[in-house]
Amino acid sequence: MSTNEAISLFQNALLLSLLLAAPMLLFGLVAGLAISVFQAVTQIQEMTLSFVPKVLAVVLSLFLFLPWMLGKLIQFTTHVFGVAGHLH
Repeated sequence: MSTNEAISLFQNALLLSLLLAAPMLLFGLVAGLAISVFQAVTQIQEMTLSFVPKVLAVVLSLFLFLPWMLGKLIQFTTHVFGVAGHLH
């Protein structure tokens, strides 16, 4: 395997990890923003009020996007094994 191929695989792995993390991060961001606005409007400053909805939003996004995430991971793994088969 040449250096360029190794760098390409590593770059694809990093991009895939960012792509797989994005839905959970976005759901957590939106939930956190909504709860922060709610707390600012009502002047409720309870820490657990902001934590629990964010966790629930991330878990919900994980369940919603899990089939897509697994498909992407399987596709990348198949590609890596295909490239590994051509090593000499």
